[in-house]
Amino acid sequence: MYKHLFVPVDGSELSHRAMDGSIELALQLRARITGFVVEPDLPLSTNAPRGDEFINRIKDHEAKNEAHAGALLSQFEKRAQSKGVQFTAHHVTSYSVDQTIVDEAQKTGADMIVMVTHGRSWVGKFVFGLHTKNVIIESPLPVLVLR
Repeated sequence: MYKHLFVPVDGSELSHRAMDGSIELALQLRARITGFVVEPDLPLSTNAPRGDEFINRIKDHEAKNEAHAGALLSQFEKRAQSKGVQFTAHHVTSYSVDQTIVDEAQKTGADMIVMVTHGRSWVGKFVFGLHTKNVIIESPLPVLVLR
């Protein structure tokens, strides 16, 4: 059955539900979890600063991404470990969130992606459901959607 769950999170209230729901599922399946954060690349701009200023902006952006992903995945890891679930943290920076989730899930050897959406209103479906919908369409792996 399923022994390796890939769980993308972003720090929202929904991602906390993804953490808890995937941990409970992992307990039932005796599976391990790879918690995953995909941070956005620094947007490119035609009026971007030049030279050292641009390099400093990139370094600052990378440091913020690293800190956010590290804090979020550390929290996820503590929750998983408190329930006795094996956990691995993984994060990358990318422009394409949906495709990166699919690609990284496959690279880690996961056999299921677990995502959360509330899907209550059209706004919720658009904001939170868009990535989930695209992952479902693109992924060769099964995608479990929790509400």
